[in-house]
Amino acid sequence: MTIKATINGKSTEAVDGSMILYAALDAGIYIPHLCSHPDLLPQGGCKLCTVEITRGDRPEAELVTSCDTPIEDGMIIATRTPVIDELRTMSVELMLAGHPKDCTGCRMYLKCEFQAVMQYLSATGVRMRDVRRTALNINTENPLIDREPERCIRCGRCIRICRDVRGVDALRYNRKEYEIYVGTENNLPLKKSDCRFCGACVEVCPTGALRDRSGVFREDLPRAQALIPCKAECPVHTDIPRYLRCVSEKRYSDAVAVIREKIPMPGVLGHICTAYCEKKCKRGGLNEAVSIRSVKRLAVERDAERTWNARRSIKPGTGKTVAVIGAGPCGLTAAHYLRKQGHTVTIFERQDKPGGMLSYGIPSYRLPNDLLEEEITDMISVGVSLQTGKEITNAADLKAKGYDAVLIAVGATKGKRLPLPGAELPGTLTALEFLEAAAKSASKSVLVISRGVRVCVLGGGNVAFDAARTAIRLGADVTLMCLENRDNMLADETEIAEGSEEGLKILPGKTFLEIAEENRRVSGVLAQDIRGFSFGKSGLMVDAVEGTARIVPAEIVIFAAGQMSALTSAFGIELNRFGYPALTDGFKTSVEGIFAAGDAVTGTKAVIDAIAGGREVASAMDLYLGGDGDISEELVDKEVFPANIGVIQGFADLHRLGDELAEPGERKEGFTQVNLGLPCESAGEECGRCLLCDLRTGIQPVAFSSFYSA
Repeated sequence: MTIKATINGKSTEAVDGSMILYAALDAGIYIPHLCSHPDLLPQGGCKLCTVEITRGDRPEAELVTSCDTPIEDGMIIATRTPVIDELRTMSVELMLAGHPKDCTGCRMYLKCEFQAVMQYLSATGVRMRDVRRTALNINTENPLIDREPERCIRCGRCIRICRDVRGVDALRYNRKEYEIYVGTENNLPLKKSDCRFCGACVEVCPTGALRDRSGVFREDLPRAQALIPCKAECPVHTDIPRYLRCVSEKRYSDAVAVIREKIPMPGVLGHICTAYCEKKCKRGGLNEAVSIRSVKRLAVERDAERTWNARRSIKPGTGKTVAVIGAGPCGLTAAHYLRKQGHTVTIFERQDKPGGMLSYGIPSYRLPNDLLEEEITDMISVGVSLQTGKEITNAADLKAKGYDAVLIAVGATKGKRLPLPGAELPGTLTALEFLEAAAKSASKSVLVISRGVRVCVLGGGNVAFDAARTAIRLGADVTLMCLENRDNMLADETEIAEGSEEGLKILPGKTFLEIAEENRRVSGVLAQDIRGFSFGKSGLMVDAVEGTARIVPAEIVIFAAGQMSALTSAFGIELNRFGYPALTDGFKTSVEGIFAAGDAVTGTKAVIDAIAGGREVASAMDLYLGGDGDISEELVDKEVFPANIGVIQGFADLHRLGDELAEPGERKEGFTQVNLGLPCESAGEECGRCLLCDLRTGIQPVAFSSFYSA
């Protein structure tokens, strides 16, 4: 029900029961306020929102705080009078007592609510600037949150949102001598209090007293995105906090539905995702990131209901046809979404089975074959036609056969050999050649590895470790050497640790001079210690240690020095100087209707990047084909999670719960899974370590700049 009142002589309609402050703001009439916030119960403490009211039954004027006074029908309200201005000025001057005189040195300069109110009231507080504060250095050292207590105006917002909204009650008013300040129980540091580091206190602070530590959030993104670092860092922006909550409540199918809204291969990524999200997880600023990838895997393994499947839909047929060249993660993803948009899609794959590097580059001890096959089958089950053993040599010819659009998603399929003397000797091969042959159980003579054959892998990335650990499982005695020192190796720390446990000899900080030979076959690698290296215009430059060159014996040398495009001009499109498709507009190549994405464009990146590329190019191609480009889907109803998160004892010190691993002696004897996953009983506890960053985006913003037009 609406009522009518008069504010500053203007007839105004308002919702019955709303407070005068918010009724005025809704009507575009500014009333200064600081202790009030739309997510907090009113308390009328700062007195800045004082207004003068006249009621019909009480003609005498009355001063009230507008944040906690309901508006009434027929009420006459004045928001500015000389008496009100004097009262507000006095309130601001009291807040300014002991406040720093210089605003320009504050990180909230020009973004500060308090500064805006000061300007609105033309208040300077010079009459009280000599007040000295004694409690400024109590608990100012905290992880994730910078605290500048001299800027605190004791509005109480941080205390109230922590207590009344979050249900944590970590903050309170304390007293030191005659001074009242915001602190914790017994003045404990935040990390030793009950703080959940959700950031709600920072979000509502109207000054620079509580700020996020520099570097916690990206500054190149819209703020609402940046506030959830894991989601922002994920190339497809999976709603990670949401599915962590689902898993914590044992709603595994709902969790998988949330993941599948962005990722059509959740099980695959649960095993081998690069986990950019974990590298930016805000929890890492306390101790260790949440085991996000492991939780994803557990959700998929526990998803018995598959409720998301019934929510998937395919749009009516468009009559448009699409050819996708390559059935790797990018091609499969693009084909999946293009088919769901109603287009007829055919994938052409040169290998005998789909998957690309997932099938032929990632060993089965990391990614089980049956899981991969299951998820690929699910992706194409929407109606995608798959032709394996079909190599396309010219994309333009394929387009000329009548397809409305063609996607090149062939990946970067050519391994690089280092330009060393002897690099072409029998017994040398690239990591891609080796891994593909091992996946196919090929019978190349170079792969006849009997127990004890010495293998040397040159490179320090994850692919190098895949090759080295595969060779160990084939019985070889393996040494891995790389330019980087131990602390800067490119491989994941888990790869390095697990490889070492399996007997892999790792020699970091080496440069390679030549492949040694004996009777025109590999006999080893001549390597030399280095202090460091850099890349300049002339190429690689190393600071070698004289007198340290020696031959590391080997019968087989595997180059794991990166991958590149295998495309040539015969493919029918223009290539750039690096051999990748030259793109003219987004994903468009030089030929009308032919697109390219994934590693075929970017060079070797992570699987999640390829999936992101597949989603993006599917949207672009759908637009080209006359669609709306909207490939988004909702596979589970959005629920409103309670803002009250409560207390978890010792929350800041909860350590990351890791996956279970097979014993090193057992795992190196075959290709069974090394990582057995996160124990189910640990899932809820691990999810409970999440800082719930997304809840912060639900706190309503305060539009304090409106005072300029008041």
